[in-house]
Amino acid sequence: MCEIGGKLFFIVGNSGSGKDSLIREVLNNYPKELTPLIVPKRFITRLPSPDTEDFISITEDEFKEMLNRVEFVFHWRTYHKFYGVQKDIMEKIEAGHSVLVNVSRRILEEAKKNYEFLRIIFVYVPFEITAQRIKEREREDSKELQERLERARKNQYLDIADFTVDNSGELQTAGKKLLDYIVKEVKSNR
Repeated sequence: MCEIGGKLFFIVGNSGSGKDSLIREVLNNYPKELTPLIVPKRFITRLPSPDTEDFISITEDEFKEMLNRVEFVFHWRTYHKFYGVQKDIMEKIEAGHSVLVNVSRRILEEAKKNYEFLRIIFVYVPFEITAQRIKEREREDSKELQERLERARKNQYLDIADFTVDNSGELQTAGKKLLDYIVKEVKSNR
């Protein structure tokens, strides 16, 4: 097994919990003296998004071709869409970078078994706030909206998480707590 230099952080939470906003907050305030934190773009089989989510839009056929070429280290399907993270993030971790990825809870158990340098971060938001945020962003059709709301109702906690951050209040407050945790973990590698 190769020497690992960085950490892999998975950030998970219900739709509307503010994962992408927290990621931006962490990146904007990440200490310059540390090896840069990498946030890879995910490949997603949906049309480009006018909102805050940053990803690479591909077709299902393109996704399946990439999957056949073993280009993804992590992939999953949720809400009728395929998601993938390219395997080059492992080279970056080996080189000493830490990586932060927004993923589905569907891949957590298997990843936790395979990567001892993985830390799972859960973004907690009370259901009422989550429901309001999902409705306000107007990204989903009525069927997908109901699926996301039902999944959020059932998944208010995550026992497997190494760290939980409450993002129901000020973004800057939650962002600072998350940044402090990540920096502490990154520095523990030194």
